[in-house]
Amino acid sequence: MTLKIQKSFDQQEKQWDIFPKGEVDIATAPILRSVLNEAYKEEPGDITLHFDQLRYMDSTGLGVIIGAYDKMKESGYRIVLRNPQENIQKLLHITNLDKILCPEICD
Repeated sequence: MTLKIQKSFDQQEKQWDIFPKGEVDIATAPILRSVLNEAYKEEPGDITLHFDQLRYMDSTGLGVIIGAYDKMKESGYRIVLRNPQENIQKLLHITNLDKILCPEICD
């Protein structure tokens, strides 16, 4: 299982764009956690996780995102997911996190 992550900060929007590619599971979730924490420490702001190229995410990855969501919410920032694959959408829907993390896919 592999995970590669690119990130950039938009000064104008005060927002991180983070692009994970591959899979987030028990082996790779610490990488995602580290990237999210480092980004937030480097420049606090909203985070958009672009899931276009994320093929798989398990409950461990979901836990990382929930932890980041809680931390950011306390500081007045938000984290959203964009373009999750169908299998990830299903996980988000089952846990009702789709309404919080990616409202654009909710009906």
